[in-house]
Amino acid sequence: MPRCFWCTEDPLYQDYHDREWGVPLRDAAQLFELLLLEGCQAGLSWITVLKKRERYRQVMFGFDARRLAEMSDAEIEERMLDPGIIRNRLKLNAARRNARAWLALENPVEWLWSFVGGQPKINHFNQRSDVPAVTEEAKAMSKALKKAGFTFVGPTICYALMQASGMVMDHTTDCDRYATLSR
Repeated sequence: MPRCFWCTEDPLYQDYHDREWGVPLRDAAQLFELLLLEGCQAGLSWITVLKKRERYRQVMFGFDARRLAEMSDAEIEERMLDPGIIRNRLKLNAARRNARAWLALENPVEWLWSFVGGQPKINHFNQRSDVPAVTEEAKAMSKALKKAGFTFVGPTICYALMQASGMVMDHTTDCDRYATLSR
């Protein structure tokens, strides 16, 4: 099956590409998880985070925002010892801070989707060089998230979130998923 340029032969990556990436996501808990995982990716490859996602779910309370918001410094220190996740103190502290900011939003799903007008933005990119790393919408989302108290939400991370959650459909035209998701 033809896939996007970034999808390797790794079966986990292929499954993610084929089933999740670019599918419109409006579930609050899943969108929150994706936002935090995209922040964990900063400076790393997505496959690194994807391989650790299940362990993250275990040690981060299933990405329950209320529980993460209450995470103690001692619990963060415990996670710093876990080789199953990315042991970065700034990113772990950001998860707690971002959970608090998430809970302060009135309707986070609608709010995030508002940056693309509430509906998926369908792009028709033919090749890798056509796909941007950042857009004006991602810059606006980043600025708004930072103003709301979030961290690890730069414009590149925000655009990756938009792509992964189907806010924008960036499967390239040569990808099998393009035909399904561009309708």
